[in-house]
Amino acid sequence: EETTVADADEVQAILYALQDDGCRAVLDATGEASMSASELADACDLPLSTTYRKLDTLTETGLLAERTRLCPDGKHTSEYVRTVEEILVDADAGFELTVTRREPTEREVR
Repeated sequence: EETTVADADEVQAILYALQDDGCRAVLDATGEASMSASELADACDLPLSTTYRKLDTLTETGLLAERTRLCPDGKHTSEYVRTVEEILVDADAGFELTVTRREPTEREVR
């Protein structure tokens, strides 16, 4: 599914997230499977507090989705999955973004 983002504030927020090394690392790590914040902190070599800030930025911009991982012991946790496949920047149209959303794989749904 493709959507166009033309709102200047939304475009700015997405571009800000994409220019951040930590945010890009989180997006890369969540490309194949959903992961918890602590799993992402380990995978991306980030402090947990920094990871939570990156997760907030990415979920607010819609680049990640937060889900609940149900555990048999009753200790449920949040997990995160990348929601975009591709983002194209069109500078001729006053910086519009075309965002291609992706369907989660079976591995991401758990």
